[in-house]
Amino acid sequence: MKQERLQGMRGLKVNILVVYKKNFEAVHDAGLMAIKDVLQKATGSPHKMDFRPREHVRRADFIARDLVIVFGGDGTLTSLSHNIDAATPVMGVNSHPRSDDPEGSFGFFMDSSVATFEDDFRAVVEGRAIVNELPRLQAIIDSTSGNRFTTDPAMNDLLIANTHQYAPSKYHLRRGDLQCVQQSSGLLFSTWYGQGAWLRNAMSHGEFEQLLKKVDKVDSRDHYFVMARDLPPNQRAEQPWSWADWTGEATLITSDMHRGYVVPDGWDEVHFNRGATITVNALAPSLRLLTFRDTMEHRLHQTITDAL
Repeated sequence: MKQERLQGMRGLKVNILVVYKKNFEAVHDAGLMAIKDVLQKATGSPHKMDFRPREHVRRADFIARDLVIVFGGDGTLTSLSHNIDAATPVMGVNSHPRSDDPEGSFGFFMDSSVATFEDDFRAVVEGRAIVNELPRLQAIIDSTSGNRFTTDPAMNDLLIANTHQYAPSKYHLRRGDLQCVQQSSGLLFSTWYGQGAWLRNAMSHGEFEQLLKKVDKVDSRDHYFVMARDLPPNQRAEQPWSWADWTGEATLITSDMHRGYVVPDGWDEVHFNRGATITVNALAPSLRLLTFRDTMEHRLHQTITDAL
């Protein structure tokens, strides 16, 4: 994964968007006021700042920003990230860290907090923040009528399944020269950094350890995990590539479902009908996430170590 230091912003007019989780809890309200105080007192640059609640933000709000600050938890970031292009740096601030409260947010992608925000924002202005280029997934849907749709980029995971969860997901699966017909509970795709959101919980520790043996982290920029949920044991044994894999090749699915959907990062659903083809890869524009103490690679390594 490409890592670099962010170019300094001192003395420049910086256009900042702050998007915050709005849930009327005292801890979030107090934290937001503290963040505002730090930004309003910032010296050395005539910053332009806009504050938007997550529920009211639109794609146009993110255009031409020099910095996007997301105040909340991982869910707040993933729900907004599809609006953020590859050139805009993103600073995640955990509004309710679990280190302060067992009921708080783990905040894997949120390396800043209210307690560290002033120093972290200074690091951004002075060009000392670490830039992590995170890969994102995309699905390209070709309908039988000739229309093409590209889903929003997914920084964590992407699900393809029957819209009726009580019914099986039926499809033809192809990757390179390999192909098969499957009936499962749907296909789950994950980026290298998004594996903790769902993938690791969808299989046993032993199964996940076996999958990790296939991983070459050098390939994490354009590779991804794919898993067929609840695939029959005989198909797992006969066609292991189609059950759980780490691959850089595009996955092609032809639907045999009356109605299915693609769900990037658990948010917006894109529906398709029988006969549609869906191509999944990790070639969506990356996300420039800022960290301040460790790289995201180091944070992930620690998370995997703790989980296993």
